[in-house]
Amino acid sequence: MRPIEDQGFVIVAQGDVYLDCARQLAHTVRRWHPAARICLITDREIATDEFEYVHLLRDPNYDNPWANDWQVVKLTPFHETIKLEADMLITSDITHWWQQFRHRDLVISTGCRDWLDRPGTERRYRRVFDVNHLPDVYNAITYWRYSRLAQEFFDLVRNIFQNWSQFRTLIQQPEDVPSTDLVYAMAAEIIGRDLVTMPWATYPRIVHMKQHTAGAQHGAWDQEMVWEWQDGHLRVNTVAQWGAFHYHSKHWRP
Repeated sequence: MRPIEDQGFVIVAQGDVYLDCARQLAHTVRRWHPAARICLITDREIATDEFEYVHLLRDPNYDNPWANDWQVVKLTPFHETIKLEADMLITSDITHWWQQFRHRDLVISTGCRDWLDRPGTERRYRRVFDVNHLPDVYNAITYWRYSRLAQEFFDLVRNIFQNWSQFRTLIQQPEDVPSTDLVYAMAAEIIGRDLVTMPWATYPRIVHMKQHTAGAQHGAWDQEMVWEWQDGHLRVNTVAQWGAFHYHSKHWRP
């Protein structure tokens, strides 16, 4: 698909739970950026006026829904796209992201933050990245412009997913079912991490609320921490959050 608009956000959501997450995310994007254009990419026909576009995945893989991710480059209607993972909230103005990302044709966010706004240091979820010296990417925020590099990258993502039995032999401790983050990291390493990441920059990094990254002792963070939500502002244990908040607990709603 050739772009028909200048810029906008893409959210990929398969299944009822992720569709609910996508709707909530779109609402929080518009709270801070009322003119935002948003495209939902999903696996079913839905009636909605919450998105400017609803595009259907082509022959979706249901065994590993992550493996459908490469289709975003073909389905986005935008010349410049920011893809957001569905189970997030936007908790502050993000319009400046566009200027930050334009240093590259494609940028995958690198690293994460905890709810205290400290760089994430918990590595138990990232052992395969560390042992293989892969870039510490998080596909939850990914930017690209309509370009040859973006097409090359997502073609490689498709190839890795579809030929995982071969690509897994290239790394130590491979995942049985490859995650999007791992496949993006491998694709970034093959294409050249300097071309598709900016770990030195102050561009957006998600607040990651997976149990150990968040510091929850016994399970989901929302069962142990006090949170407050008012007019688009989120506080966790009285600490104001900003940017993209990856709440991870799929059924949590503010």
